[in-house]
Amino acid sequence: HTSQDYLTEFYGTFAEVRHKKYDGFIITGAPVEQMPFEDVAYWEEVSEIMEWSKSHVYSTFHICWGAQAGLYYHYGIPKYDVAPKIFGVYRHHLCQQNEPLFRGFDDEFYVPHSRHTEIRKEDIEKVEELTILAESDDEAGVYAIANLEQRQFFITGHAEYDPLSLKQEYDRDMAAGMPNVNVPKNYYPDDDPARLPVVRWRSVANLLFSNWLNYYVYQETPYELDSLCRYQDNI
Repeated sequence: HTSQDYLTEFYGTFAEVRHKKYDGFIITGAPVEQMPFEDVAYWEEVSEIMEWSKSHVYSTFHICWGAQAGLYYHYGIPKYDVAPKIFGVYRHHLCQQNEPLFRGFDDEFYVPHSRHTEIRKEDIEKVEELTILAESDDEAGVYAIANLEQRQFFITGHAEYDPLSLKQEYDRDMAAGMPNVNVPKNYYPDDDPARLPVVRWRSVANLLFSNWLNYYVYQETPYELDSLCRYQDNI
């Protein structure tokens, strides 16, 4: 829905930046989660970028489908369909103490989720390099996974959501007449869509991204990025 002129002015192509190295890198989600990864039209390009990130980025932050794609590409971890959709604001707890990414977090905290697929704890636990940092006892499941040595983070939820993002998704699906559309959990007061949503995750979003930028990007990134060589550079 964005004009070509806007994209041309404010965005670049991967070819224009692939020779550069970066302190931090974010791979976001996309509404293609119900498709097999290999069926996504740009999967080969995304795979190339994820491979490039291993040698050109100091710390990489994967979000939602980006997290599922990263875990699949780097570690072979599959995703699974879920029904009904995981949709709402869910309570989470930390699995690791004294992890800088979650410094300042409460013992319990809330994060929005909106997805038709999940990754499973038992698959993650089979990969020695990965550590589960936070999860939900509710149906939202695992929330934050990391390869701490390589500074890769995989976040399944949407702390970055605006206050009305879930409302807009709910209204859109209702207007489209989609079957089995559930009211987002823990979002509207008394689960009443006629009332304004309650934001429970604003501080979580601020802390999560500021901690990542501070502890894994700003403080640790080498002054000379040309010395960054976490993996053999094959590009």
